[in-house]
Amino acid sequence: MQTRMVEIPTPDGTADAFVAVPDEGGARPGVLLYTDIFGIRPVIRAMAERLAEHGYYVLVPNVFYRRGAAPVLEVPDLTSAEERAAFFGRIMPLLQEHTPARAALDADVYLSFLAAQPEVATGRVGVVGYCMGAGLALRTAAEHRDVAGVACFHPGRLVTDEPDSPHRLAPNLTAEIHFGLAERDEAMPPEAVAALNKALDEAGVRYTSEVYPDTDHGFTMSDTAVYSPSGDETHWDRMLQLFARTLADG
Repeated sequence: MQTRMVEIPTPDGTADAFVAVPDEGGARPGVLLYTDIFGIRPVIRAMAERLAEHGYYVLVPNVFYRRGAAPVLEVPDLTSAEERAAFFGRIMPLLQEHTPARAALDADVYLSFLAAQPEVATGRVGVVGYCMGAGLALRTAAEHRDVAGVACFHPGRLVTDEPDSPHRLAPNLTAEIHFGLAERDEAMPPEAVAALNKALDEAGVRYTSEVYPDTDHGFTMSDTAVYSPSGDETHWDRMLQLFARTLADG
């Protein structure tokens, strides 16, 4: 396994990103991985490496690069409710600054970077997003038809009243999508899930929407108090099946 940090020039500065790629030669499909709000850290690096082991070139950008290199803010003990709450107070302004326009600009840059790598096969690309990253994944897929598979896990606020709400992008989606949802999740309550599914159905999107039993928002992240080993393994199963199906000809 080869891993490294890379620097990607953008119109707004330099985006740092983590790369994981198998040692074996030859081109393989590229996968863009959007993190949760806590960003690049050991658990994310380990997840990127595990995905790469299945034959993918994985790029994990620091989406808040405009504020500095990762970690933009020091990640606290995520098993502590008090430290998590304090961190959210500091990180939310950065999330609010990351507008859909900025997300679209960055997605263009990230996918162009992937396409330029000799280890990446031309053609289909996969995108996976966790929590806030799920919305970024949908926005990326809506703008790029070479995105063939999208996996969204414990997504946050995919349905809002805003005109740029992610669920309103459904008519522009051509990728096959899997939504791995937490059973207990204030960010995606049942009514939001129903609204998302309705928008996807009306647009004719190929998707699966699955609630993982006995899970909470953030269940894939092993450095948090809400980690669910069973939910995590289900997420890996669903994601790998999706990418094997949609990126095989990449």
